Amino acid sequence: MTDGIASHSSALHADRRTRELHQLADDGRIDVLVIGGGVTGAGVALDAATRGLNVVLVEKRDLAFGTSRWSSKLVHGGLRYLASGNVGIARESAIERGILMTRTAPHLVRALPQLVPVLDSTTVFGKTLVRAGFLAGDILRAGAHTSPTVLPRSRTVRPDRVAELAPAVRRQGLRGGLIAFDGQLVDDARLVIGLARTAAMHGAKILTRTGAYKVTGTSATLRDELTGSEMVIEARTVINAAGVWSGEIDPDISLRPSRGTHLVLSAGRLGNPTAALTVPIPGASNRFVFALPAQLGRVYLGLTDEAAPGPVPDIPAASEEEIDFLLATVNTALENPLGRSDVLGTFAGLRPLLHTGDGSTADLSRNHAVLHSSTGLVSVVGGKLTTYRKMAEDAVDAVVELAGLQAGPCRTRALPLVGAASPDALQNVAAPPSLIARYGTEAALVAADPAMLAPIADGLDVSRAELDFGVSHEGALDVDDLLDRRTRIGLVAADRARALGAAESAFETR
Repeated sequence: MTDGIASHSSALHADRRTRELHQLADDGRIDVLVIGGGVTGAGVALDAATRGLNVVLVEKRDLAFGTSRWSSKLVHGGLRYLASGNVGIARESAIERGILMTRTAPHLVRALPQLVPVLDSTTVFGKTLVRAGFLAGDILRAGAHTSPTVLPRSRTVRPDRVAELAPAVRRQGLRGGLIAFDGQLVDDARLVIGLARTAAMHGAKILTRTGAYKVTGTSATLRDELTGSEMVIEARTVINAAGVWSGEIDPDISLRPSRGTHLVLSAGRLGNPTAALTVPIPGASNRFVFALPAQLGRVYLGLTDEAAPGPVPDIPAASEEEIDFLLATVNTALENPLGRSDVLGTFAGLRPLLHTGDGSTADLSRNHAVLHSSTGLVSVVGGKLTTYRKMAEDAVDAVVELAGLQAGPCRTRALPLVGAASPDALQNVAAPPSLIARYGTEAALVAADPAMLAPIADGLDVSRAELDFGVSHEGALDVDDLLDRRTRIGLVAADRARALGAAESAFETR
């Protein structure tokens, strides 16, 4: 056991990775080996390390390589689950949302108004249903003790306010709107990186490009995917947090992934909205398509829920049918319809849902589960991004009891990530607002050299300083890490091509 005190550096970089791989070969047995570098695995590593355990996290590719970078970037309060009768996960989601917004990552999460326009085609029943749902969301928020100063109460608004928040909305027949507030991450991958770096600050070894093979409940063969060298590591317990790849680690696990697809649009094409335009899906009582304002002058339009059987791809792809569905649905609420030429890019992620029998993937539970394999391996599966912390707590609780580990209590309910601070404190950080939104208090460190703050290309709000910080502090090992996960430039192929040279040069100067 370590002492659980944050006495290590939070900076992740290639030299640290190499050094810690070498140390691991000489360390002997560790307490906890975590497999998977998504939000759940990083959360598990942080939880275990802050309880004083000796922790190693291995990730075959990069932090947030899988599902954790393909979400809607929303920190949901669980309203959808309440509508389907799952009160438990709705309440849990609201509680975890409050923890993220007020303690863990207030620098990365903001309150986002979700706007449902009331049009001449909106039925009285449909309006009443949405309003009732929003009021139920207010009750969830209050029950989770999240202040209305953090997440305002729902409300009705006049047509002129609807047009102000979502300028692209159809004016003819516009009778007003309904607004509720939820949490929105500036970037889901940045949350994962913050978790991993905070875990490293508490002594966890975070080893990307390190695959785990021949895994049992107390051992694994680790392979440095960059050099091919291997070592056998023994652990008092192993936690499988590999998401949609969990079944490859433990064949006893049966998952039924579903694919959620988003389109990337120019925010200017939709009038630079400041609210999420929320359009009911015809024929569904609790499903919507969202046009979500995002960083880098983009809007993400989603979300689908389609079964994704077969082998798990490294990078899921949107189907033509999903693209058409999203465009057709949002166009019912727009003044000027969107077409295929407006789509700058697409992204799709797979939800690691537990296979519980028949039914559509939209109806499968988003509850998580901690499973014990016949090999002694412990896996944490299911769940969703908002509830990652509770998933991690449950998984670590399970292995502490199972392996008889000497560990302190869970500390993550009140533990801020690197860069976290209150909104008032963030106003005093000497850095551009876009950097503060992505780095919190560390924006001052990123912005230390003003000469490095110019955009790396016209129209791209990303600087060379951010690329350098990704290499020196955030564990980026190649240009893909920088463009596709430390920044989200890679979501638009044309932007990626323009930024490639700057990303390559960030490694040449090290």
